[in-house]
Amino acid sequence: MKLFIEESGQLLGHQVVKAYSFLRRLRGLMFTAALSEGHGLHIRPCRSVHSFFMKYSIDVLHLDETNQIVGIEHSLKPGTIGKNFQGTRSVVELPAGTLEPAGVRIGQTAVLEHS
Repeated sequence: MKLFIEESGQLLGHQVVKAYSFLRRLRGLMFTAALSEGHGLHIRPCRSVHSFFMKYSIDVLHLDETNQIVGIEHSLKPGTIGKNFQGTRSVVELPAGTLEPAGVRIGQTAVLEHS
């Protein structure tokens, strides 16, 4: 899937993988070596994340049921627990440093488009 911001048209990821099954959500990005630029993981349902068993930092978008951004985490370090944002129904994990330069803000809408 592709991920972009509706209001700006900014492309955040060209290869975002779905994690919608219990096992895929459970595994997440644990034990992966890296997350390349343009790649990501959309986890649904999901209210918060952790970065246990990871070797790299990630940016996290918290989305409500309409994919409006309700929370943003920049550079969540390995071995930490992410924040809880009210209204989160799914998250998108992206390489650290993706969201800030793109000017992503709370209240914008994330669009996940099947390629």
